[in-house]
Amino acid sequence: MKCKLLILSCLLLILCSSYRNPSYQLARLKYNGGGDWYGDRTALINLIAFCNQNLHTNFAPEEAIAEVGSPDIFNYPFIYMTGHGNVSFSPQEAQNLRKYLTGGGFLHIDDNYGLDKFVRVQMKKVFPELSFVELPVNHPVYQQKFKFPGGLPKIHEHNGKPAQGFALIWQGRMVCYYTYESDLGNGWEDFGTYPGDTNEKRIEALKMGSNLVEYVLTH
Repeated sequence: MKCKLLILSCLLLILCSSYRNPSYQLARLKYNGGGDWYGDRTALINLIAFCNQNLHTNFAPEEAIAEVGSPDIFNYPFIYMTGHGNVSFSPQEAQNLRKYLTGGGFLHIDDNYGLDKFVRVQMKKVFPELSFVELPVNHPVYQQKFKFPGGLPKIHEHNGKPAQGFALIWQGRMVCYYTYESDLGNGWEDFGTYPGDTNEKRIEALKMGSNLVEYVLTH
């Protein structure tokens, strides 16, 4: 209960303190297994700036690093996870992440291509009773400040598969949103990081990211 109240207090203060000095951070999840948890290095910083400008949030401009097994994760209302490779949660880490998510926290997993076969198995350790469900295109997460009538946008093309947005729903609340075959994080990075990217796609990715943040803070 104490952890839940801490996270809910963070959310309330974020919504009510747009004109105060930044007090809270969004965080990147650091995990074991050898995968590049540090990928898309400028992504979260740029999303934070976009949200502060367009949603009038008051997030600190720099991201935090949250280790999956640390109690520090309870300091952050929104945690971002990405990478290409292996992910491994110990029993203690899975239990800690579950406690965070059921206590009011939120995890966004962004597949940077190659993460899918690992992260699904590891999230089963966190929620053995749950499975990822695909969100319909009319879900509220696509209908926040920015409208996405077709659902999750496709930012980077790799193999012709459609972008899909999956969720873990615990007791009626979305505790984890998993973006697959979209590569939102690449779109959030500094313009010009990837040859051939367009500014239009980058803005589209940032808009979808801010929709997710807005949804989390208001639900």
